[in-house]
Amino acid sequence: MGDRYAGDVLANARVKPKLREEPAVAGLVVEDVETGWVGAVVRTEKSGGMHVVVLEDRRGRTRSFPLGPGFWVDGVPVALVPPSAAVSKPPSGTLRSASGSVAVRDHRARVARASRILVEGKHDAELVEKIWGHDLRVEGVVVVPLHGVDDLADAVADFGPGPGRRLGILVDHLVAGSKEWHEAAAAAKVSGAREHVLVVGHPYVDVWQAVRPRVIGVDAWPVVPRGLPWKEGVLKALGWPYAEQADVAEGWQRILASVNSYADLEPALLGRVEELIDFVTGDGEDR
Repeated sequence: MGDRYAGDVLANARVKPKLREEPAVAGLVVEDVETGWVGAVVRTEKSGGMHVVVLEDRRGRTRSFPLGPGFWVDGVPVALVPPSAAVSKPPSGTLRSASGSVAVRDHRARVARASRILVEGKHDAELVEKIWGHDLRVEGVVVVPLHGVDDLADAVADFGPGPGRRLGILVDHLVAGSKEWHEAAAAAKVSGAREHVLVVGHPYVDVWQAVRPRVIGVDAWPVVPRGLPWKEGVLKALGWPYAEQADVAEGWQRILASVNSYADLEPALLGRVEELIDFVTGDGEDR
């Protein structure tokens, strides 16, 4: 059940991910692979002679699952194990951001780092901001929309990656042989990119597909025939206005307004954004 979009997709050698053991600490956000249930760990307990973990979703509903393998954390397969007694209880009054992270209260936004995260377009940037905005301000990370990945290598060269100046790049539809794949491969050859640039991607044609379809009341995203613009084709299939660019913008805002937390997004996007934030905040700058 490994996530083939995890990690740097341009690495020369792929190492099969090893299933790691993850303590089921209160507040840890996980997804049950079999059911797709996403929630934060409330507690672990014994039930029916087995250890179980109780997960709470964003609507406050709880559900129990057997501890062990079969979970994702940040898009990575893990086996949940009982936490130590010292960390088994959540801090009193813990608040969580839309991304599921612990919200930092009374915190002034950090002065922006030199490091940046690049995303393909405005819609990608708006979605990242809505879910990870709190985390990004705490860490001082700026997200910049590229308006497409054409000439990605030039954008990387203009940025000038180097020590203390990392660049994380999120690319739509980053699958072997695609246009996006070749653009990312060219960007990886820019001076300084090997150590200071991380390109990751998700399998979706557009970031819209990274929103779980149930959020807009459908079982699956419509299949758009080849040759038709994807966004317009989706809107048409949904019965929404689609003929004008303003219709596309309105359709996106309707989708975005339906997204409230990490639980409304697919794990293939969640893990990638978290990975990029970790990468650019490990740039060696003083905190």
